[in-house]
Amino acid sequence: MGGGWSPRRGVRGACPPRNGKGRVGDRGSASVEFLGFLPVLLAVALGAITLGLAAFAAQQATTAARAAARTATLDEPRTTPEAAARSAMTGWVAGRADVGAGRCPARDVTATVTVTVPALLPGTGFHVTRHATMPCPDPGPGPGEGGP
Repeated sequence: MGGGWSPRRGVRGACPPRNGKGRVGDRGSASVEFLGFLPVLLAVALGAITLGLAAFAAQQATTAARAAARTATLDEPRTTPEAAARSAMTGWVAGRADVGAGRCPARDVTATVTVTVPALLPGTGFHVTRHATMPCPDPGPGPGEGGP
């Protein structure tokens, strides 16, 4: 038979010879490699979470801009466009939002909502801005201007 190591011929509990296969010096190398890759894995995970937060903030900003523009076009608004925009968003997004809206009697009203996305990684903070434009209602003919 070959001259390889055999548990029958060796001492009980003895290690195999260091001939390149199953060397004793390789123990724990997978753990060390994983620890080296762990920061990259965490950065990718936090980046994915940041993109998810940005998508959610963009959707909330769009809804808020529409609510603000719609409220600004009302003849007798019961609330302000800013209050309508903030009530259309969830709490943490509304706290990070900046709302601006014009008023009628202009032809159109444009509402702008800017939301700050929280930075989970240093240097990754940014803003999401959405606009919504709605036409003002036609005032129709005034008194004494004719009409049907």
